Amino acid sequence: MEYLVVCLMFIVFLQTRFMELRRATLCLSVQSAIIAVACLVVGMSHGGGLHGFLPGILTIAVKVIFIPYAILKVVNELRDEREIATDINVNYSTAVAAASLGLSYMVIDGILPNAAEGRDIVASSMFMIMTGLTLMVMRSRAIMQMIGLITMENGIYLLGLIMTEGLPLIIELGIFLDVLIAVVILVILTTRLRLSFKTTDTNVLDKLKG
Repeated sequence: MEYLVVCLMFIVFLQTRFMELRRATLCLSVQSAIIAVACLVVGMSHGGGLHGFLPGILTIAVKVIFIPYAILKVVNELRDEREIATDINVNYSTAVAAASLGLSYMVIDGILPNAAEGRDIVASSMFMIMTGLTLMVMRSRAIMQMIGLITMENGIYLLGLIMTEGLPLIIELGIFLDVLIAVVILVILTTRLRLSFKTTDTNVLDKLKG
């Protein structure tokens, strides 16, 4: 599990450096694949069975395949549109992500000073939540904000998975349904934004003020 945590942190850090939307989407798919492997590991540690493996299977189907496919379908219609961000903005995103990682460990050590087992996983979950929020706030493209939302949701899901050692099946199904509906709505809104303004830059929505 430690190797998965290291890979997950690296992928999340990498997300803050990407400005090309297609690469950022593929990075999200890899991140979700790591979450799926973590789900399968937790499932096997509890004896397997349908309830043990279903979360990992659903994660692969929804977050590794369907959501990146839906986002890439929109990205492909944008031709070569990139996230318009200065080097300063990208560096700020990475700096905030690094600060979030340090803050996560400080919070965990403050709340659970003697918790050696699961410390890195909980810290990485909090790190993903704060990094996803950072991407939503500091990036202007709707696609990048959507990626930030899914990253934040992945962090929340991983935290719940570890803290409860597996969520009840009905709750897991509800979570995946909520995420699926949210992504479908966001893809539709992003498509409408592109058709109306020929871009997915949310800054153009300032024109609607007044």
